[in-house]
Amino acid sequence: MSNYHLDHLQYLETEAIHIMREVASEFERPAILFSGGKDSICLLRLAEKAFRPSELPMHLLNVDTGHHFPELNEFRDRRAKELNVKLIIRKVEDAIASGIATPTPGEISRNRLQIPTLLAAAEEFQFDCMIGGARRDEEKARAKERFFSFRDGFGQWDPKSQRPEIWNLYNTRVNPGEHMRAFPISNWTEMDIWEYIQREKLEVPHIYYSHSRPCIRRQGQWLPVNDILPPKEGEEIKDLNVRVRTIGDIISTGMIESPANTVDDILAEIAAARVTERGSRADDKSSEAAMEDRKKEGYF
Repeated sequence: MSNYHLDHLQYLETEAIHIMREVASEFERPAILFSGGKDSICLLRLAEKAFRPSELPMHLLNVDTGHHFPELNEFRDRRAKELNVKLIIRKVEDAIASGIATPTPGEISRNRLQIPTLLAAAEEFQFDCMIGGARRDEEKARAKERFFSFRDGFGQWDPKSQRPEIWNLYNTRVNPGEHMRAFPISNWTEMDIWEYIQREKLEVPHIYYSHSRPCIRRQGQWLPVNDILPPKEGEEIKDLNVRVRTIGDIISTGMIESPANTVDDILAEIAAARVTERGSRADDKSSEAAMEDRKKEGYF
């Protein structure tokens, strides 16, 4: 009798690889949502483990809001090239120009505009399943997600009508025009992500580590100075040693003061943290129901 037991990370990895392989076996045109952020980096590593040495049976897809950190886009493009995986980028700017997305006058955030851009990309490439890096520990709405999240013909999600997932059996059936979202790392936490990055020796964009950056204080957090949302009159610019815990648009991603230069440093910070990971995202603070409303409309 074998005495081999999976440790916590190995169990999570095995579970996620199983979901990846379920997607590959059940869907004809899947895609991985890859931003270059830490969660999608782990997804890509899991896909490698699930399918290498064969080619990955899925493309990478990213919706570029035009408000991304340049460091993130550079990492995204380079990593896809290194792995020789096709990366499809669809830009909110182009969606606005073509009438797919319509901004509201005075609207600065492009969170809402990502929704029609993503759904148009799914229709354009006929993706029947899109794999995302959402985790249940991130936010209340994401805690309601199953591994396989059904989206109707309008790309919408109804949290009250989700399919049961008993004994790891999944109903992946979709009709033409419908699609599925799959979340292989649903059960992972922020700590698990960084422990996996450490174990697998994964490279991440340097903005996850301490670096010097000019910031302003707004809405109770440090925001990076940028041309899209410049400092207001009277706001003081400070050069701080900061890093990010979670990356969104450059206009809404809060920076935390930190000396963390290694994964060990980051793990120690997370263990001592009293603020949630997405507590530094201004786009999540507008309303407790903001994320759920966006997800119902088709957000990742």
